Amino acid sequence: MKSWVFPLSLAGFFLLFIGSLTLFYKFDDRLSNGAYRSGSSIKSKKSGILDNRSLEDSVITSKVNKVKDEPSALFNDPAINQAWGLKKADAARAWAVTKGSRQVVVAVIDTGVDIHHEDLKDNIWTNPGESGIDSKGRNKATNGIDDDGNGFIDDVHGWNFVSNNNDLTDHHGHGTHIAGIIGAEANNGKGIVGIAPEVSIMVLKYFDPQVPGADNLRNTIKCIHYAIDQGAQIINYSGGGLEYSQAEHDAVDEARKKGILFVAAAGNERSDSDKIPYYPADYGLDNIISVTAFNPSQEVLPSSNWGTSSVDIAAPGQNILSTLPGNSYGFMTGTSQATAFVSGAAALVMSHKSGFKYADIKKYILTNGDVLASLNGKTRTSRKLNLYRALTILDQDITASGVKAVNDSNVRVLSSEQSGSDSNLNSTASFGKSLLNALEKENPQVKERVGSKKPDLEE
Repeated sequence: MKSWVFPLSLAGFFLLFIGSLTLFYKFDDRLSNGAYRSGSSIKSKKSGILDNRSLEDSVITSKVNKVKDEPSALFNDPAINQAWGLKKADAARAWAVTKGSRQVVVAVIDTGVDIHHEDLKDNIWTNPGESGIDSKGRNKATNGIDDDGNGFIDDVHGWNFVSNNNDLTDHHGHGTHIAGIIGAEANNGKGIVGIAPEVSIMVLKYFDPQVPGADNLRNTIKCIHYAIDQGAQIINYSGGGLEYSQAEHDAVDEARKKGILFVAAAGNERSDSDKIPYYPADYGLDNIISVTAFNPSQEVLPSSNWGTSSVDIAAPGQNILSTLPGNSYGFMTGTSQATAFVSGAAALVMSHKSGFKYADIKKYILTNGDVLASLNGKTRTSRKLNLYRALTILDQDITASGVKAVNDSNVRVLSSEQSGSDSNLNSTASFGKSLLNALEKENPQVKERVGSKKPDLEE
């Protein structure tokens, strides 16, 4: 009997080794194809469990209750001159054209928002069906009744899809920071100024660090549907993940059919999104603007994703000063912050040209950005956001495809940094890889955008 013990033990060890090696190579193969990445929460398709959409790795680098007073000739908000991103985006000249409109509703799908913040409270969206007095003389906002029949009780400023209630408290700070970049109030003598200082921010909470095990992807999808049903014109989504979700794709597509612009973070995965798509930014739907981040030197952040087929435009994203819960302020970094810049820009354009559809807004934001050599090979347009140009070059010989009716062998571009001098750029330089690719829907010969089809995922 003992003579069999050693051979059987050896055979068992050998089988265990072969099995482990097989699993390793199977896992490694998925890793090389982008199915698994560090920090992701992708689950097996066979399990039927939705992958969680993660919040970007945004950390509050400093926090203060009162910002340094730096008087501005334009507004009396103390910290306006600390906001380098506003200068790079040419915000001051844009505000001379428009400061936005509270008729424009931007849905912020994030960690919630401090709706009582001194710099945000007057720009928080109010659901007309849940405000005012009901037939019994009670405040609709607090009467515990679904007054507008939309399936949500007292959803006066939005909804918390994590806890399924109307508590929009931000336990992280990210959502409040994003809301401030988009629409902090102007000229109130407090804090900062948002890109669109007059706007309505609909608060939709999909993530809460204090609620473990929440299905962030399912919550994201619910948030998108709510934004559609409640009349948002722009959706800001500063998160994402690496797994394709058909349900999420379809929700964004439904938003497209309803005419809603979807502004999404390109992601902080330090990777080429052309090779490893980041969702929902890379679904390839023409209502999506995918945004990467640059620093004060106008270089794409090392942490930010890039892609000449998948990322549309760059915006300020390093050490951005904005609002934080509890009437405080602080700095955060990432494509999340850059995304909020573009959502604010879209709100300005929409308020200035109320008849514009999402395609028009996207076209003019991308077309009228400043060309930067540092963005060649990083985005489809090689352009960074310019708020003023997006507002003021709307009617100057723009064709249906979004390209100026000029000889593109000698395109003249005036950037905000050039302040008084023109620069002659050939068509390759001025359109990057190029602006024409950014308008693929109107040119059937242009390569299909990355992520526009569901990838073949291993079962």
